[in-house]
Amino acid sequence: MAQTTFSIRMDSSLKKEFDKLCEEFGMSMSTAINVFARAVVRERRIPFDVMSASAPAYAAERRAIYNANPVASHMLKTMQQLSADAEKAGAADMSLDEINSEISAARRRK
Repeated sequence: MAQTTFSIRMDSSLKKEFDKLCEEFGMSMSTAINVFARAVVRERRIPFDVMSASAPAYAAERRAIYNANPVASHMLKTMQQLSADAEKAGAADMSLDEINSEISAARRRK
């Protein structure tokens, strides 16, 4: 898939805050914008809420649920690690088709 540059203007303090929150989410600003754009296109609406761990009531409730359930807690930690690994490998912005293509190529090499 061809890549293109998308440039936007925003208040510098908003950009700094957005960057900090993206780091808390374990992703770059570019990844966050791509996640947002893909979800909007796929669902034809703004389909999700993303909150920082500092969003008091919601975050505390989510943490309590994840901490009380060992499977959910393990799943969350695994997803956070996978997200960090994808970011480090430069694969965080890959589409599902690109990921599947990489998997198919790896299987053919075996």
